[in-house]
Amino acid sequence: MPPSDAELRDLLATSRTIAVVGHSDKPHRDSYRIAHYLREAGYRVYAVNPHLATIDGESVYPDLPSLPEPIDIVDVFRRAVFLPTVVDEAIAIRARAVWAQLGVSHPAAEARARAAGLFVVSNRCILVERERLGLTTQGSV
Repeated sequence: MPPSDAELRDLLATSRTIAVVGHSDKPHRDSYRIAHYLREAGYRVYAVNPHLATIDGESVYPDLPSLPEPIDIVDVFRRAVFLPTVVDEAIAIRARAVWAQLGVSHPAAEARARAAGLFVVSNRCILVERERLGLTTQGSV
């Protein structure tokens, strides 16, 4: 069952840290633009990409276990075939939620995440949902 608007609003309003898995260093890519948007909204955003060392002068981490602090939302910009691995890492680091972007869904991985107590959103854009729910860019976090 998809999360309700109240559940989404609560998750987005109470979260402080977001790991963007598949964060690109190319400004025209959705992962880059949405990570920038989330930073502007006040979240602490960590880039996760094993092929990059820095993005805009900030450290990039090869995987979720390498992150320096607990993560609220793991925002996934990888193909669905990679979601099981990301979910396993999210469970291991005790993330609060896994958010799979538009076009990304893997029912078995999502079920495993829910069974481990994680909040799961799939096939939705975090930027679109924040805007739809009326959460302003500045000061809503």
